[in-house]
Amino acid sequence: MTHGTKAMLMSMERRFAATVPGGSWRARDDGLLALVGGAFTLAQLLIVRPSLGLGWDEVVYVSQVGTEAPAAFFSAPRARGVSLLVWPIASWSSSTTLLRVWLAVLSGLALYLALRAWRGLFPPRVLAGAGALFATLWVTLFYGPQAMPNLWVAFGALLCVGCFLRARADRFDGRALWGVLTGAAVMAWMRPTDAAWVVLPLLLLAVAARHRRLGVALAAGLAAGGVQWVIEAFVSFGGLRERLNQASRIQGDLGWNLAVDDQLRSLVGSTLCRPCDGQMPAPVVYAWWFVLPLLAVYGLAVAVLAGRTTRTLVPLVCAATAAFPYLFMIGYAAPRFLLPAYALLAIPVADALLHLARRPNGRWRPAVAALIAVGLAGHLAVQYAVLDRTVDRSTASRQAWARSAAELHRLGVRPPCLLTGHEAIPVAYYTGCASGATHGHNANTTTAEILRNARRVPVGALTAPGGEPPRYARDWERHRLDGLEVRIAPALGAGGPA
Repeated sequence: MTHGTKAMLMSMERRFAATVPGGSWRARDDGLLALVGGAFTLAQLLIVRPSLGLGWDEVVYVSQVGTEAPAAFFSAPRARGVSLLVWPIASWSSSTTLLRVWLAVLSGLALYLALRAWRGLFPPRVLAGAGALFATLWVTLFYGPQAMPNLWVAFGALLCVGCFLRARADRFDGRALWGVLTGAAVMAWMRPTDAAWVVLPLLLLAVAARHRRLGVALAAGLAAGGVQWVIEAFVSFGGLRERLNQASRIQGDLGWNLAVDDQLRSLVGSTLCRPCDGQMPAPVVYAWWFVLPLLAVYGLAVAVLAGRTTRTLVPLVCAATAAFPYLFMIGYAAPRFLLPAYALLAIPVADALLHLARRPNGRWRPAVAALIAVGLAGHLAVQYAVLDRTVDRSTASRQAWARSAAELHRLGVRPPCLLTGHEAIPVAYYTGCASGATHGHNANTTTAEILRNARRVPVGALTAPGGEPPRYARDWERHRLDGLEVRIAPALGAGGPA
């Protein structure tokens, strides 16, 4: 069976080569995929813009290795992969623009390499089309230059699944085995629990096929990427089980929760939909979300008829397991949660679209191709509109944090300092302060510790306008910021030391 599959792959490669006069199919494949990766990077720089400030979660990841402010509290669900990703820049530069450019270039390169792992499994046009479909989703473009883990889980998933299929077809393909290990490690570095959901079908298939080397590569990759997270669980969270329990509580107690409607609501550009009780967006915003699985199923039917079921079925199953916890086990939504599923679905979907647009003899079906082109153009227009609105809204909120930080500096709250309360983590980072909370998901201090700090450094308690301050800060002098109020400890209030 292995030799038969390998022969099919070699036969496919020869057919691809015959369609590229004067050059090898590999050269054409690389050129197309490099074009997609480069265009992805360029689109990020032009549309998302490198000047976009850091968001709340980014502040947590970047502050672990950066020099701008003390490290923010690192809660149980988070992993250190993103901090490692930004370390080459954040460890010596406070420039957000430089960090954005670094991540945009890195994500374009990662997309190219992840797609390249599928060479020989699908034609170059399918891989390039899949990359383009995935890269032009507003959520992919928005998170490309951001210090967030989900897109990198998606890249790791593409690399791992593609190399898994290659290694399964050729047991002596050492490069593919290393690709499996690397992809699993990248996912586990970024989000160990997501990595486990993605590789679950691969592990089962490796065991069923008695492919020991593949099973070892998968297990080694998960271990290499997740070992730090496990060690930290025992050092800082009281053990692995307790860390998993804390992570579950922070995410609303994982269990049976139908979040499909929450994901639909978030497609309008909500980076975090919690609670997700707003109105449904217009159907034009989420129509693609229902077309996607239909095309994936059609792509599977095409693969079954063509005798290449496995290479289409495996990414579909991995996409389903990657999406399952975020559709059925969590009580809120964020579009970025489904990025690994979108990445894996993109290849069968691109294959389905190409099959619809071309006859068996390779000629185009003009009417169908035109209809697909119009549909894709409309899809891109909607994605751009949502992205543009999301970027504007994110820019405004982050500029407000920067203005609040400037006003706090004017009031004498300068490093070393401490901020607590509403939006304390991002505002503290922009101000250069430490952040603290006595309760909630980010609890990392006590009231007594806050009052001790107030005798040594500037301390401020943030609230929403008109909000109730903590009891210990009710007598502190109140000042208005941009969309916030702050009460500053008396000894270092307005007019205090700068």
